[in-house]
Formats: sequence, C-alpha cells, structure tokens
Amino acid sequence: MDLSSLRPPKGATQHDKRRGRGMGSGLGRTAGRGEKGQKSRSGYRSKRGFEGGQMPLHRRLPKRGFTNIFRKEISVVNVESLNRFNDGERITPERLLESGVLKALKDGVKILGDGELKRKLTVVAHMFSETAKAKIVGAGGAAEVLAAPPAKRPQRST
Repeated sequence: MDLSSLRPPKGATQHDKRRGRGMGSGLGRTAGRGEKGQKSRSGYRSKRGFEGGQMPLHRRLPKRGFTNIFRKEISVVNVESLNRFNDGERITPERLLESGVLKALKDGVKILGDGELKRKLTVVAHMFSETAKAKIVGAGGAAEVLAAPPAKRPQRST
C-alpha cells in the first residue's frame, strides 16, 4: 500500500449537482434559485444579521453599560497552590509565573485564602486577603506587600 493508492471509502463522495445545464438535468432554467428577486441574481450575498429590511436584532436591543479603560486586572492565587514550593522559599510574582501557577502577570497579584498552607514561605505580592495573610503567618512564613505596578495610560487612537 502506498499514497498513490489511497481512495475515500465507497459512497463517501458524491458528484456536485450541475445546475443550469438544461431542462433535462432537472435543474435548468432557474437552477434551483426560485423565481425573480434579489436572491435569484448572481453575486447575491446577504450581510450578517440581515433580516430582509426589518430592523436587525442587534440594533433593536438597547446598549447597556460601558467599558472602563482604567480598570485594573488582578491575577489571583489561592494559598493552596503555594504548597508546590519548598520550605523557606521566597515567592514573587515572577516566580509564580515561571512555575506555571499564573498564566500572565497583569496589573498585580492578589493572594486569596482558599485552602490550607503546609509550608513556611515568604510570599511577596501586591495584595493579600486577611485570611491569606493569617494562613501564611500561621504556617511560620511572612507576607510582604509590593508597591502597586505603574499605572498604564490607555493608548489614544487617532
């Protein structure tokens, strides 16, 4: 067996209907497009969401809310996921990123108190919840607060 002898299984492929090839083909005259009108013409293509001249749904519905361009996106890490590190280690946002705990560093890192911490760690982050701070200190570690990252000004489009 070689690549030149490969064929699709029997019945898997069918010939296209040859439209507009005379009355004997069964698809002559209008070629399956019906009678007159916009849809029967060549080159017809309707726009996405077109409803035949009726006001389209996306324009009938009201606009709601707004997008805050100054919003801060905070990456969150639960105390439970810090158990993968060794005792006495210093955990920084960069360390969390390279170990795969975080997918991306956004505008800051917040440590949340879900789960149990079984290691003595020094955790450095931008924010801590009260329960997270208590669990880190309770396990014999320390929680250091980083200064907020510099604010990014939104880019102005011209």
